[in-house]
Amino acid sequence: MSKTIVIAFANNKGGSGKTTTCSNVGCALAMAGKKVLMIDGDMQLNLTISFFDEERAYEYAKGEKNIYRAVVSEQDLTDFIVETDIKGLDIVPSTSLMSAIEFDLFAKWQRETVLKKCLERVRAKGYYDYILIDSPPTLGGWVMNIMCASDYVVIPVEASPWGLFGLANMFEFIGQAKKIAPKLEVLGIAVTKADERKKYFKQTMETLGELDSARLFENYVRVDSAVEWAQDNSKPVVIYKKTSRSAVEYTKLAKEIVKYAHR
Repeated sequence: MSKTIVIAFANNKGGSGKTTTCSNVGCALAMAGKKVLMIDGDMQLNLTISFFDEERAYEYAKGEKNIYRAVVSEQDLTDFIVETDIKGLDIVPSTSLMSAIEFDLFAKWQRETVLKKCLERVRAKGYYDYILIDSPPTLGGWVMNIMCASDYVVIPVEASPWGLFGLANMFEFIGQAKKIAPKLEVLGIAVTKADERKKYFKQTMETLGELDSARLFENYVRVDSAVEWAQDNSKPVVIYKKTSRSAVEYTKLAKEIVKYAHR
């Protein structure tokens, strides 16, 4: 029985390419023959809409099969998993009800580990090789839950003048999470929306490369209009346009993540 590895994709800075990175890495892993479970932890539903059209995504959001229903009722996640059209890739959808999750968690016993408990049976079965969790761009009790349920954290960072803003807060928050989940590790920083023609791209890479707190992944993802077209068609770009530059780069990034993610 294989051991399931849980990886959170998190950054408190909005616009970092977090959801796009999570969806494409997960899809690339599934296309490589891995069994992957995606968890949409963001009330914006963007990860869910990466695999379903809006009508179907909102059906899950309004129904019972979503992450909010599982966490609030503290139930095993197995009954909330939905199959996608991609072989080997399943998802627990999100809902706008996640806007109330901080309030709902506040009164729960051992509230930082509710999600971890919901995942226990899924992990114990060893069916999935990887569970990838898309986090909202915040640093609250729900993201703390995600951190405590994970083995690793991948931090997507936009290669822009403001892309590094708040990164210090992110590392401080992870440090707090490690007090509850001491085995949690930062797997690496993934640079997104890179434009090699811009001076700040080089500055961003140099700054991140000098960090002692986390590795900088060698593979980064450049700006590519194919990503936006893929999003408009509710598909990861590695499926929508496999030959595009970004699809190739996300596939390479997924391989690099697998290289370092082992327990």
